[in-house]
Amino acid sequence: MNFQGIYAPAITPLTAQGEIDYPAFDAVLEHLIASKIHGIIIGGSTGEYYAHTTEERLALADHARQVIASRLPLIVGTGAIRTEDAVAYAKAAKATGADAILVTTPPYAVPTSQEIADHVLAIDAATDLPIMLYNYPGRMGVPMDDVFFDAIAGARNIVAIKESSGDVTRIHRLARHYPHISLSCGWDDQALEFFAWGAPSWVCAGANFVPAEHVALYEACVVEKDFTKGRAIMSAMLPLMEFLDGGKFVASIKAGCELIGLRTGGVRAPLKPLDAAEKETLGGIIEALRAEVAAIQAGAAHG
Repeated sequence: MNFQGIYAPAITPLTAQGEIDYPAFDAVLEHLIASKIHGIIIGGSTGEYYAHTTEERLALADHARQVIASRLPLIVGTGAIRTEDAVAYAKAAKATGADAILVTTPPYAVPTSQEIADHVLAIDAATDLPIMLYNYPGRMGVPMDDVFFDAIAGARNIVAIKESSGDVTRIHRLARHYPHISLSCGWDDQALEFFAWGAPSWVCAGANFVPAEHVALYEACVVEKDFTKGRAIMSAMLPLMEFLDGGKFVASIKAGCELIGLRTGGVRAPLKPLDAAEKETLGGIIEALRAEVAAIQAGAAHG
């Protein structure tokens, strides 16, 4: 599988009782498919996988495959502290027909580089599915460093990496030293830098509620190679990125989905939803973003 385009880590709607709301989840998936993004990720942090039981995670992935069918690629997250659990999630993803899996460093355990590699290689050996690595040291405590990459050099199923360190020099190094692993933007306010270094994809939670604008930036930079237009779109998106980086990320993504008419049911504890003032601020940012990007595209079309 080649990761190309915009990949949305789907939210997981909840009922008033805190259970997974499958009809609302169906609506989220149909919305994403209709929005012309390029793939859907289930079991990512935006989907609150860390707050789900094993049974819920397996059921969500299976349900998503049934709804999506062959309309878009499905990538399933395998995040877990224990390697045995991550392998089990990966095997289940393969059984349900996932097109690829997302593999991250085990959280909290703080493994060494070789231990992270062994974890990844065990998942690879068990499933033989395309793998997108997920480097997020801010959440996991340790990075996927050069020692790690040396240790996984022979793994043929590792095809991409979602780079979420926030360190722009990592983009440079990954592009230069590991060109066989496709770069995917995992740090939203560096999307322009990722695209400039040849990244062909972007995993972006904001695509849950403003997909067209994310696709517009991707198309400007990757498809059209028009970085003047790309810079303008990126500038328009920065207020949203700054808001999302304000400490209530998942709650903000779900609030954005509510603002476009999707049912979300809030977030699972310990997280809390946005208050009314925060939602109003987010609504204003979304409205301004849409208007600015539309104007940029209209200007480019008539330029």
